[in-house]
Amino acid sequence: MEPSGGEQELGAVRLLDLPWEDVLLPHVLSRVPLCQLLRLQRVSRAFRALVQLHLAGLRRFDAAQVGPQIPRAALAWLLRDAERLQELALAPCHEWLSDEDLVPVLARNPQLRSVALAGCGQLSRRTLGALAEGCPRLQRLSLAHCDWVDGLALRGLADRCPALEELDLTACRQLKDEAIVYLAQRRGAGLRSLSLAVNANVGDAAVQELARNCPELEHLDLTGCLRVGSDGVRTLAEYCPALRSLRVRHCHHVAEPSLSRLRKRGVDIDVEPPLHQALVLLQDMAGFAPFVNLQV
Repeated sequence: MEPSGGEQELGAVRLLDLPWEDVLLPHVLSRVPLCQLLRLQRVSRAFRALVQLHLAGLRRFDAAQVGPQIPRAALAWLLRDAERLQELALAPCHEWLSDEDLVPVLARNPQLRSVALAGCGQLSRRTLGALAEGCPRLQRLSLAHCDWVDGLALRGLADRCPALEELDLTACRQLKDEAIVYLAQRRGAGLRSLSLAVNANVGDAAVQELARNCPELEHLDLTGCLRVGSDGVRTLAEYCPALRSLRVRHCHHVAEPSLSRLRKRGVDIDVEPPLHQALVLLQDMAGFAPFVNLQV
């Protein structure tokens, strides 16, 4: 039987009578998905106040938890009181997110350590300026497929983000060797992960400067960097003892001899050695499979 309106109201009162900060916020609302919080805040003014209090104390906000597409008004409401964020991911907002939407959020959250803006093509240097000036503890930043990122914008990050460790610049095609060289010289000592994938303007000069200035570099993605060649890879092998993974698929000027030293150190490389490629090809050919041992 459906509960009466009075019973629904009584249930709501009982729930809200629990201690908010000791029980409801840490043990109940912290387990409610963001998309459900949007619905919950419509139940009553009391629930709206509870949800707002929870949102004001968020440490991590990922727009993907709301859904594949999030309206501008919903994002503004969810983040309007947030002042303690340490992680912010807004990729689902990529079609409309602007400086006007984001800069005030950054200004209220100086503790941010991780920001993901992949594909947010409506932003500009203004956003990176706000990040650089207002978030000195920034460690991880994704700007993948942000075509507006240029050398001047990257220079501001390099100058003002001393804690930067992980940076994704995939398909930021305005960036050239000079910008990456400046980044390496200014922030190379702390960089652990960097993606320059899908950028035909990046070549050996940038890779060699990264190698000489990034002794703690563990992950480097150069996929599709057509100007990168064996000289850059050899310099990585010489100067980057911490390197654990290297992506050089579609780097057609990178030859196997330059990769062999890294392979011997156990570095994970996404391009198989020529012998392995040949054996796989033979295995796929009718009549050869029974005789091929891939452990050779």
